[in-house]
Amino acid sequence: MPKGTNQKLKLYYLARIMTEKTDDEHMITMPEIKSALEEYGVTADRKSLYDDLEALRVLGIDVIGEKVGRNFYYHVGGKQFEIAELKLLVDAIQSSKFITERKSGELIKKLTGMASNYEATQLKRQVVVQGRVKTMNESIYYFVDDVHRAIAENKQISFEYMKWNEQKKMVRRKDGSYVVSPWALTWDDENYYLIAYDEEADCIKHFRVDKLKSIQVLEARRTGEDKFREFNLAKYARMSFGMFGGEPVKVKIAFDNDMAGVFIDRFGRDITIFPSKRAGWSETTVDVAMSDQFLGWIFALGKKVKILGPESVVDRFKSEIADLSEIYNH
Repeated sequence: MPKGTNQKLKLYYLARIMTEKTDDEHMITMPEIKSALEEYGVTADRKSLYDDLEALRVLGIDVIGEKVGRNFYYHVGGKQFEIAELKLLVDAIQSSKFITERKSGELIKKLTGMASNYEATQLKRQVVVQGRVKTMNESIYYFVDDVHRAIAENKQISFEYMKWNEQKKMVRRKDGSYVVSPWALTWDDENYYLIAYDEEADCIKHFRVDKLKSIQVLEARRTGEDKFREFNLAKYARMSFGMFGGEPVKVKIAFDNDMAGVFIDRFGRDITIFPSKRAGWSETTVDVAMSDQFLGWIFALGKKVKILGPESVVDRFKSEIADLSEIYNH
């Protein structure tokens, strides 16, 4: 029998065929395996394929052969990730705000490569998740590596911390850089946060990782170990990162231009921001989940934010304020 053009890659292509074309629900026969190999320019006889399938088992690929009726079928059983596990990972990646759209696609493509073609179709159906607000910071992965390295080496870091302005551009929060001691990274409220000790302020602070810029790992040793030893991350997260749910409604809001970043962070860069009649203020209309938590979030923003409509939301907010006032008058 004449040899194929890619004979040296025979085992590789066989592994690819078995992992892509088979799973617990889909099996192929020996003639089908031979035909699939020929598409890659590889020829093989039945005896050599028996040896090759055994070699795949030795390499850790769970090739299973079983007789069904008159025919003998082969498929890959247990894989590195089960389809349910891959679905979970895909959903987590797609729903994560701190992972950009482009990087989400790249990671999901790699995950689908670990499934059979049939299973990959299920994963692709799960990819469609509408309305996600994703970060635009492609450097976040390098920043995370830098922070982990600083923690492992017990060193401080410096960085610029950015914010959105009313023109939807990222600008520095302050002149100069922040210098802190990183102690943890946490994923909360669909964002990635750095938890660090600020020696100058003598307190623990959190920073959105996708808002960091120009990270440098310094030679100075970390400080604040005593503070962090007493630190309760779960309690801190409950106090610092909020989520709210309820009936969806479009709400028109006016805000001081300094608050632009707050709204872009919460609702995404695609929101429309336009000048308000009041000097130094802007307005936007956003879809919100109406709830006590949302009204509490607006209340926490203070005098720099005002709900303009609809009247039902304005009236509800006024009623909540009146009820609070009543409580504190007794």
